[in-house]
Amino acid sequence: MQISFYFDIISGLNKMWSSDSDSSDLEILFALSDWDDSDDSRDDEIALVRYKNRVNYTKTLDAHEFLLRFRLDKTQVESLLGEIYPHLRESGARNNGISPLHQLLLTLRFYALGSLVSVGQFIGVSKSAANQIVRNVSCAITNLCSKYICINNTTEDFYKIAQFPQVLGVIDCTHIRIHISRRKVPEEYKNRKGSYSINVQAVCDANLMFMNIDSKWSGSTHDATIFANSVLKAQCEKKLYGNKWLLGDNAYPLKPYLLTPILNPQSKSEELYNESHKKTRDCIEQCFDLWKRRFPALGLIIRTSILSANAVIIATAILHNICMTNNVEDVPPEVKIPDGEQVPVQDALEVPKNIELETLLANHFKVEDI
Repeated sequence: MQISFYFDIISGLNKMWSSDSDSSDLEILFALSDWDDSDDSRDDEIALVRYKNRVNYTKTLDAHEFLLRFRLDKTQVESLLGEIYPHLRESGARNNGISPLHQLLLTLRFYALGSLVSVGQFIGVSKSAANQIVRNVSCAITNLCSKYICINNTTEDFYKIAQFPQVLGVIDCTHIRIHISRRKVPEEYKNRKGSYSINVQAVCDANLMFMNIDSKWSGSTHDATIFANSVLKAQCEKKLYGNKWLLGDNAYPLKPYLLTPILNPQSKSEELYNESHKKTRDCIEQCFDLWKRRFPALGLIIRTSILSANAVIIATAILHNICMTNNVEDVPPEVKIPDGEQVPVQDALEVPKNIELETLLANHFKVEDI
């Protein structure tokens, strides 16, 4: 019986190799990767049958339906799978033969719905198995961070928005709500509104793509503290990006490389500076909105461990940039996303103008030049 069973599998693979002209090499590899001949128990036979019967959604769903459910199109899923495949643990009989493709689709489905129970049922695994898969795949995607999230030059594009010169990027923080079942979330994750969250700092360019992101800070941490302890600040201190500025709100300190609004403008030049600063800085809010709309789990409550939530945040930021680069359509979410949590504004840091700001006001925002 076992010989006949394995013969059927080999025969099926041979047919796929010889007659299925649209099967990619990766598909054949997925099938082979789940065949573990070290254990020939009946459980393995059942697991292999279950794997063999799993739906290949890349073939059964049309382009729009696939994008709606998984938030990436088929081309980007295939490309992403090829990039993260070396980082994924192959799932054998003990996990009911969950192929790398189905692990990725399950994780993307979680990003779309935010529910481990729902995505587990979608692929056919338990909630705990879904949780582990989401963590593993998200961590695999984070290995691509340096490739897809990096500082780039969109100074001219920023200038076209509101004539603010020499902008490197716009910086802000956003709260991603978290919940850990059966465990108490550390109190430092309670934000000023009283809910638990991760305070995520990000920088985006003029095209709404992430250039830097930091997701390791608790909800109670002040935006200025996150920046003060960031690699980005150290790079700016070393003038790694030359004579360019980050634009941030008044939660950040005024620095030679970080410009903030003038709290009490006293002249027309200062008012024009604030207006241009605000319009340009709005890019980061648009980026956050698009990111959370594309991956609704971020706008809901991430119910995983804190480490998994950190990985989900970075992974979806990478996928956001991939979608933007490849012009993937921004389709409406399947689930209702509540209005963003409005954490009370942090105390503004009132500091005197520095020489960089004074020079900018005199040279660029003079009333007669506008």
